[in-house]
Amino acid sequence: MLILQDISYAHPNKDQLFNNISLSVARHDKIALIGNNGTGKSTLLKIMAGQLQPASGYMLSEAAPYYIPQHFGQYNALTITEALGVSIKLNALKAILDGDVSEENMTLLQDDWTIEERCREALQFWDLDLPDMNRRMETLSGGQKTKVFLSGILIHKPELILMDEPTNHLDLESRIALYEYIKSTQVTLIVVSHDRTLLNLLGAVYELDKSSINIYGGNYEFYREQKMIEINALNEELKDQEKALRKARLTERQAIERQQKLDARGKKKQEKAGLPTISMNTLRNNAQKSTAKTKEVHEKKVSDIAEALSDLRKSMPGKDKMRIGFDDSQLHRGKILVDAKDINIRYGNRLLWSEPLNFQVISGARISVKGANGSGKTTLIKIISGELKPVTGTMQTADFSALYIDQDYTLIDNSITVYEQAQNFNTGQLGEHEIKSRLTHFLFTYNDWDKPCAALSGGEIMRLILCCLTINPNAPDMIILDEPTNNLDIQNVEILTNAISNYTGTIIVVSHDAYFMEQIKVTDEISLG
Repeated sequence: MLILQDISYAHPNKDQLFNNISLSVARHDKIALIGNNGTGKSTLLKIMAGQLQPASGYMLSEAAPYYIPQHFGQYNALTITEALGVSIKLNALKAILDGDVSEENMTLLQDDWTIEERCREALQFWDLDLPDMNRRMETLSGGQKTKVFLSGILIHKPELILMDEPTNHLDLESRIALYEYIKSTQVTLIVVSHDRTLLNLLGAVYELDKSSINIYGGNYEFYREQKMIEINALNEELKDQEKALRKARLTERQAIERQQKLDARGKKKQEKAGLPTISMNTLRNNAQKSTAKTKEVHEKKVSDIAEALSDLRKSMPGKDKMRIGFDDSQLHRGKILVDAKDINIRYGNRLLWSEPLNFQVISGARISVKGANGSGKTTLIKIISGELKPVTGTMQTADFSALYIDQDYTLIDNSITVYEQAQNFNTGQLGEHEIKSRLTHFLFTYNDWDKPCAALSGGEIMRLILCCLTINPNAPDMIILDEPTNNLDIQNVEILTNAISNYTGTIIVVSHDAYFMEQIKVTDEISLG
């Protein structure tokens, strides 16, 4: 179905993204393409889609791929029908139905008399109430844009589908519909996603790095099991190499000390023997050469082991290098933080919710805010955090500190550097060395400390936020997360999951990622109709 051979790609500034990537995809395969942020998953998908040209290598495809992008900005100026690639056929059909049965219109239509019907059925299937298919894409929400491109599958009926983070903006109902489609379809699928529920529906995992693709013949859970075996083996090898390095250094020191003792003993004998000066100098030079040679042999051995150990440490997954620890919230569990009765908020001349909301937030609870796209989840979060005030009902709040991590990561100041951002959270007056040490634990090396925050990826920003939380000596009583996994790769989702799992305060989260919600043990729910 699809073959890539020795594909390489470099950024316009000549930085190599990946090199000599080869893979083959058989008909009916369902493949998850995963890898850390920056390895080039989306770029490789665009090469498969024909939207980018590789620097070298070649690609063969038996079918024209249908591509669902992660970002839609380039389509904003297009109408829905233009984005779907059906506007020419629809215009030709309209002209024919209006009486213009020219050869040109008949050629453009290509006997596709059901095109308009299929478009409306496809949009309806994805619950898109869009009577005007000539609306511009820029008027749609992120979830609606995704659904438009998903509708294209039913319209075009492709044999090969490429999806880049298809669930990012979908509500739960739409995610379930996509899961059902993926389970039932026989078309060939290649999917880039961090959605582990989706990944577990795919039959193979292709893990991309800069120079290769590692293939695991099973779903994501199988991949995780295999990676755990590999990581355990790496840990054992790491221990063995550390032990070998300690032994080599000890052997080196003992050998040099032994050689120095022999040299000193030999020198005393030579002095007692009254050898001429020239002979003494020759023997001394020989002894120094012997000591230097012994030292050189052992230094080479120590250097080789140290280099192997360094390479081994670099190969360890980032999340396994980290040590994350939050201070505990000082509020006692069970304290009522928010007590809302019959609250609502007004947009224009109408109330947002058809029924007013009643709920409590108890200290230590883990609460999800659920609702379809446009139901007001983010608005409710802003009410709980104190950013907005309800216009009806009453809301009593206790004295508590809350940290709101929104979808745009506005907690981070893009105008300053990584180190300066960390220093802004340093209310406990930690030293510069300690700040940089904590940044290093969160995978920000000395090369990153002076990098502007504006240059960070979504995953790097989330890691920086988590790092800042460990720098601030006062843990927030409540952490509010608004679609926290949307811009993260799998590694950073797991880092976030581990951090949140260790936090003892109150968590309120808006997320359509069911697997993430299960992992952080969400137990309560505020549902918006």
